[in-house]
Amino acid sequence: MVARAYTVAFEGIEARLVEVQCAVSPGLPAFTLVGLPDKAVSEAKERVRAALTSLSIALPSKRITVNLSPADLPKEGSHFDLPIALALLAALEILPREEVERAVALGELSLDGRLVQVIGALPAALAAAEDNRTLICPSACGPEAAWVGAAEVIAPASLSEAIQHFTGARVLPAALPGEVTASAGGRDLRDVKGQERAKRALEIAAAGRHHVLMVGPPGSGKSMLAARMPGLLPPLSAAEALETSMIHSLAGLLDEGGISRIRPFREPHHTASMAAIVGGGRGAKPGEISLAHNGVLFMDEFPEYPRAVLETLRQPIETGEVVVARANAHVRYPCRFLLMAAANPCKCGYLSDPARACARVPACGEDYLGRISGPLMDRFDLRIDVPPVAFTDLDLPASGEGSAEVAARVAAAREVQAERYAATPELRVNADAEGAVLDAVAAPDARGRALLTRVAERFGLSARGYHRVLRVARTIADLAGADGVGAAHVAEAVGYRQAEAREAVTD
Repeated sequence: MVARAYTVAFEGIEARLVEVQCAVSPGLPAFTLVGLPDKAVSEAKERVRAALTSLSIALPSKRITVNLSPADLPKEGSHFDLPIALALLAALEILPREEVERAVALGELSLDGRLVQVIGALPAALAAAEDNRTLICPSACGPEAAWVGAAEVIAPASLSEAIQHFTGARVLPAALPGEVTASAGGRDLRDVKGQERAKRALEIAAAGRHHVLMVGPPGSGKSMLAARMPGLLPPLSAAEALETSMIHSLAGLLDEGGISRIRPFREPHHTASMAAIVGGGRGAKPGEISLAHNGVLFMDEFPEYPRAVLETLRQPIETGEVVVARANAHVRYPCRFLLMAAANPCKCGYLSDPARACARVPACGEDYLGRISGPLMDRFDLRIDVPPVAFTDLDLPASGEGSAEVAARVAAAREVQAERYAATPELRVNADAEGAVLDAVAAPDARGRALLTRVAERFGLSARGYHRVLRVARTIADLAGADGVGAAHVAEAVGYRQAEAREAVTD
C-alpha cells in the first residue's frame, strides 16, 4: 500500500503542490527516489536514513520506492527531506497516514534529525492554505509562514518533535507570525547641502514612483541623494509587504521570519551579471529588479553596466514583471520598482570643468552617455543635472526640509492616488496610469495643453515621452493638492524631461 505526503516545488513565486508517494515492497533492499529530482533531492535518502537511525528507527530489508509526482516537474532544493521522511514513516505505519496526508511539509534534515531552515516557507504556506492543508516546516521558518494566517503552521525543531505531534504524544501549538521589523530612521535629506532641484525631483519621484536619472561629476552628491530615497517613501501596505516578502523568501533574505514594512532598496554593482540583475542562474532565481519590487533599484555608474544588461531593463520597466526563460525553466516574477540611475557626464567625469576635463571634450561626453540607448533613456521620467557643490558651502549649517517633512507630503500624495485608482487594482500610482485612465486623470487645462504641444513639436517627444510628462504633471499636481493639472504643473514636468525643454517653457 502506498503512503502519501505533500510538499511544494517552486516556479517563480508560485508554489506547486507535489505528492510524495512511498511504497515499501518485498525485494532486494534498496532506497530508490524517482520523479525528476536534482542532486540535492537525490541525496535526501541518505539524510533521511541517517536521521531515522539517530532516532533508533531501522529501515526494513525491503525495497523502498519514493516517487515525486508529477514526475515531469523538476524538483530542486533540500526542502524535500521532511516530506520524504514523513511519507516513509507513514508507509512503515509509524505515523497515521491520514494525518500525514492532510499536511504540506518542507524542511531539510540534518544527520541527527534536526530540521534546518529552508527558503520558500511563505509561498508554501499560501499553497497549503489554497488546498486547505496544514503546513509543517522547521521552527526557524514558522514565524515567516504564519503570516499567511489562512493556514495552520506547525513548526517542529526536529523530526522527533514532528513524529510526536503526528502520533499525539506531544501536540505542538501553531506558530505565531514574526514581529514586523521596525522602521529604521534612515538618512535625512537635510544632510545634503545644496542640490535643491535634485531634492525636489526626489520628492516627485517618490510620490508617483517615477524613474530618475541623475547626471553629475564625481562627488556632487548623487549617491547621497539616492541613499535618502527610502526615507521619503511610505511604508509597505499589508498586501505589498506580503508579495515583496514572497520574493525575499525564495531568495532566503527574510530575517528570522520577520516581515518588514520598509520598502526594499537594492544597489547592485555595475559588474553584476545579467542573471544577477534580471534573474536566472540555477533554478531561475529572482534578480535584483524583482528583489526591488515595491521599492527602489539604485544603479550607480549606469553607463558602466554591460549594454545587454541595460537593454533587458526596458520591458520590465514598462510591464512591471519579468519572464526568465531558460531551457529548463520558464518563470515569471513581479518587478514594479522605482529606478534611480546615476552617471558621470563623461568618462573622466569633469566635462563641465575646463581645468580638469580631458582632451576629448565634448566628444567623450557624447560617447559615454551614448552607451544608454535612446529607448531606455526615453523611459526616465525625470532627468536632472547634479552640479558640484562649492566647498565653501559645506561648512554652512543644514538648511531646507528634512526627510520627515517631505515624506509627509509624499504620503498624502500616495493616499490621493490610492483613492483615485481604487477601482483598478492593477494601478497603484501615477506611473502606472495609461490609456483612457491617464487621459481622464491627467488631462491638462488649455494653457497646459498648449505648452505641452509646443514642447512636443519643438523637441520631437515620442508618444511615450508625451504620456510620461503627463504622469509627472499629475504627480506634481497631487503634491500641490490641486484637483486638475495646470500649466505650472506641466511646465515643471517638462523641465525635468530634458534640459533643452526648460528653455522652451519660458519662450
